[in-house]
Amino acid sequence: MTKLTFLGTGTSQGVPIIACQCAVCKSADAKDKRFRSSALVEYNGKTILVDAGPDFRSQMLAHDVRHLDAILLTHNHKDHTGGLDDVRSFNYIDRKAAEIYCEEKVLQTLRNDYAYAFAEHKYPGAPEWHVHLIDEHPFRVESLENTGDLEWVHDIGYFYRQADGSLVHSDNAVTEASRDGADIIPIRGIHGQMPVLGFRFGNIAYITDMSKLPESEFSKLEGLEHVTLNTVSYHPHHSHFSLDEALALSDRIGARHTWLTHLSHAFPRHTEFCRQLKELCRERGIHSDVEPAYDGLCITD
Repeated sequence: MTKLTFLGTGTSQGVPIIACQCAVCKSADAKDKRFRSSALVEYNGKTILVDAGPDFRSQMLAHDVRHLDAILLTHNHKDHTGGLDDVRSFNYIDRKAAEIYCEEKVLQTLRNDYAYAFAEHKYPGAPEWHVHLIDEHPFRVESLENTGDLEWVHDIGYFYRQADGSLVHSDNAVTEASRDGADIIPIRGIHGQMPVLGFRFGNIAYITDMSKLPESEFSKLEGLEHVTLNTVSYHPHHSHFSLDEALALSDRIGARHTWLTHLSHAFPRHTEFCRQLKELCRERGIHSDVEPAYDGLCITD
């Protein structure tokens, strides 16, 4: 069984937006309170986070997440990578580096944004990462072997305790992701002009921050139980699907359930939006059950 929990279903500003007085931002309904987009996936015995934005710490605490086997990054925008410094807590508790899966371009952004995490002589307490490079080809989540457990040395930083008892300074290794026994299928999409990734886990596909899905990718989306699609507005948008585009895409993919995410305050409050979507799907003959996702929603295949 695959289980996906929506940790955040909002845009880059979240909902409510700071200082906004609109009906959605002032709503008392918990389903209208949206962290930045992120999802927690339990799949093939692994606990996998998709994207770690600025709300990462709050999301981990809200859902009592105590261990992550991997963090998959869809792209390099700050609302999807801005919380990575907080993996330090998992470093300390698990005594393991965080296993991060991303494309080469995303890695270059991480090297710029988190230069202190890649420095030869790191500031004590800097996050510990293993970066696995991926592309649009299937891959498998795994931990790097023979690194040993992380051990904190006060005022110096992390070292790896080896089998012979010696300590080796950490190096934030970068490797190619394993293709052996690959079970995660990346979905290539375009976000404005930027190539980005979504991911398929069994019969659940998570797609966010896209405005175009190339023809070559539709074969990867056949036979889905659930698909997640992003939309930020009724009107065309330069880097996200409009609602009309998301509904048309839902109809073409043909999953039994479509969940809309990365939602802005341009849409009505949750209850009204659900009613509106049912009417639109009936009018257009869309057979997929299309609903707005909300923070904390769990789906299983």
